[in-house]
Amino acid sequence: MTSTSEQIFDTLVLPYLNHAVRMYESSYASAADIDAAMRYGCGYTSGPLATIDELGAATVRDRLAARHAKTGDRLHEPADLLDKLATEGRSFAEEAAGGSTGTPRLRHRVATVGVVGTGTMASGIAQVFAQAGRDVVVVGRSEEKVAGVRRLVEKNLAKLVAKGRIDDAAREAALARLSGTTSRDDLADADLVVEAIAEDLAVKTDLFRDLDRICKPGAILATTTSSLPVTALGEATGRPASVIGMHFFNPAMVMKLVEVVTTEATAVDVDETVLALCAEIGKVAVSCGDRAGFIVNCLLFPYLNDAVRLHEAGVPLDTIDAAVKEHAGFPMGPFELLDVVGNDVSLAIQKELHAEFKEPGFSPATLLEEKVARGELGRKTGKGFHDYAG
Repeated sequence: MTSTSEQIFDTLVLPYLNHAVRMYESSYASAADIDAAMRYGCGYTSGPLATIDELGAATVRDRLAARHAKTGDRLHEPADLLDKLATEGRSFAEEAAGGSTGTPRLRHRVATVGVVGTGTMASGIAQVFAQAGRDVVVVGRSEEKVAGVRRLVEKNLAKLVAKGRIDDAAREAALARLSGTTSRDDLADADLVVEAIAEDLAVKTDLFRDLDRICKPGAILATTTSSLPVTALGEATGRPASVIGMHFFNPAMVMKLVEVVTTEATAVDVDETVLALCAEIGKVAVSCGDRAGFIVNCLLFPYLNDAVRLHEAGVPLDTIDAAVKEHAGFPMGPFELLDVVGNDVSLAIQKELHAEFKEPGFSPATLLEEKVARGELGRKTGKGFHDYAG
């Protein structure tokens, strides 16, 4: 590495690795799930804990310690477990060995799935379940929106046929399993209902209260929220044990990852059923608890925020993007990714993480706030950290 590239790696990637250690150390998620989440959610070739094993725990610890001595930032102080493994000469693979609890199985019958919502995420989820052999009932606010879901699914399936990934019979079978309605009452016989509406707690709470009234006893109620408390949705019902998070990644038809989020009230059989169901529909499920950011956002966005701060300090953004891709092996540089995600989305998530963890180092970068205030949100507006006009 050149000195500049090494500085960029140490500034951005080492705190991300350290944060992952602390996440595992706190028993929030298993080592396997943390690594799988970042591999399948972000397209990384290696998860953060596996990366530490590749670099060597002692190397990562010592370089973090040097950074901590320079910055005084608690986030740069090597996690206790990292120091322990470095001292003992052990790896995370050894530390986490024997942690598997076996293959989950369906403890509830899931033949009919309700999907509430008609946006891109809802359409993708409906397609995933229909292709996996489940009857799907899509609920939208109007006949036009419901019809829009079907048109989008038809278009997506036609592309798969054209690419030779499915045949016409599979396409027709999936479409035959897909129905739509404007009445939530049509979800009365659903075994699982997946909510994919606006990220507004009041709106979601009203929906879950209504689903509690409509759905049969034993039905599982799932939310795709990426930022709101699943616990609050469960508390809006008389069946909090049946409420769980299923955070699909967009586009749901393509992205393999689903973060399965349990609350303190979620029943074990509900959790196991959802994990098994994810495997049956071709997804990689990772388990985590109900707190801001879950696994992926909690690890990803502080790193992106740090990248903005490094740019504020005078390092060219193209230099940062190039160094991260070359030396960390990430598929996109932080500024390329920020522009794809949207600076408004990134700022909102960073604010949530700051509020949840109360870490001074999680406070949103000034330049990120300025970009959002100017409406420079990324690719969707034609300008973000890069200019996409023309």
